[in-house]
Amino acid sequence: MGPAVKRVSWGILGASTFALEQMGPAIHMAKGTELAAVASRDVRKITAFQNFAPNCRAISSYEELINDPEIDVIYIPLPHHLHKEWAIRAMNAGKHVLAEKPIAMHHCDFEDLLETRNTTGLLVSEAFMIVHHPQWQRARQMVGNGAIGKVIHITGGFSYDNSDDPKNIRNQAEMGGGGLRDIGIYTIGSARYVMDKELENISAKVRLESGFDVFASIQGTIGDAEYSTYVSTRMHPHQEMLFHGSEGILRLTAPFNPNVFGEARLELHQPSLGLRVEKFPAANHYIIQVEAFNESLLTSKPLAWTLEQARGVQRSIDTILAVATVIH
Repeated sequence: MGPAVKRVSWGILGASTFALEQMGPAIHMAKGTELAAVASRDVRKITAFQNFAPNCRAISSYEELINDPEIDVIYIPLPHHLHKEWAIRAMNAGKHVLAEKPIAMHHCDFEDLLETRNTTGLLVSEAFMIVHHPQWQRARQMVGNGAIGKVIHITGGFSYDNSDDPKNIRNQAEMGGGGLRDIGIYTIGSARYVMDKELENISAKVRLESGFDVFASIQGTIGDAEYSTYVSTRMHPHQEMLFHGSEGILRLTAPFNPNVFGEARLELHQPSLGLRVEKFPAANHYIIQVEAFNESLLTSKPLAWTLEQARGVQRSIDTILAVATVIH
C-alpha cells in the first residue's frame, strides 16, 4: 500500500443557513475532505450539521476554531462586513481561508488581505464558486478559442425579490447589503473570468432603499466588448448571461444557481452550424470548489479565482456605486 493521502480538515466559522444547506454538505462530500468543526455562538445550531456530518465538533467561539490545531482550512460564511476581519485573523492563526463573497467591502481593503497572504504564505480565496463549474470553464474555453469570433457585446442579469425579509443581512446597509455586493459580483465577475479583462468605462443607474441598492443597471467595456447588465433584489427571479460575437452567440441560461434556478445549459448559436447545446446536470460547483481548493493547497496548483481577480471586481463595484445616477 502507498502512503495515506492527507485528508484536509475544514472548519466553518458560523452556522449560517447557506453553510448548512450548501457549503457544509459540499465540504462533507468533497473527496479528501473532513468537515471537522463548526463554530457558532449558539451551539444548538450545529446539531443540524452533525445530522449529515456526525463527527463534526461543535465549538462555541470563533476564536477557538481558528486556533484549533486540528483544523487546516477555515470557511467563512459570516455577514459581508465581517469577511475581511476574520479572514485575516484566521490567516494570522495559521489557517488557510475560503471566505464567501465579497471577501472585502471595498477594493482598498484587499491591501491588508494581500499583505497577510503574502506574509504568511497561506492559501486564501474568495468563494466565487461559478468559476469552478464546467459550464463556465467551457464558456471561457469557447470564447478563448474563437467559437463566436470577436466578442462585441456582453449582456446579462441576475435578480430575486427579498422585499418580504427586511431582517435579511442583504437588506441591512451596515452589513454590506444590496444587490451589487451580493449578486453584482456574478454578472461582473463571470464576464471578467471569460474575457480575462477588467470592467472599465463604467456608467450606471441605481435605485436605493434604506441606504443600499435594490436595482442597478451597469454599462461599460470589457476589453473591446461593450458590457450591459443589471442586478436587482426587488424583481422576479431571473438569471442569464450572453456573449454576442461576430460569428456567433454563447448563452448561459442558469449561470449562477444551476440545479436551483434551472439546469446548467450552455447554448452555442453559430450561423453555419445552427444551435449546439451542452448540459451539465450533475455538476455541483460547491463540491468542485472545495476539491479545487484542496488540490491547490496540496499541490500548489493555481486557483481559478485569485484575490487579485476578486479585487478587480470589487473595484468595479466601488466605481459603480461612486458614479451611478440615483433613480426613483
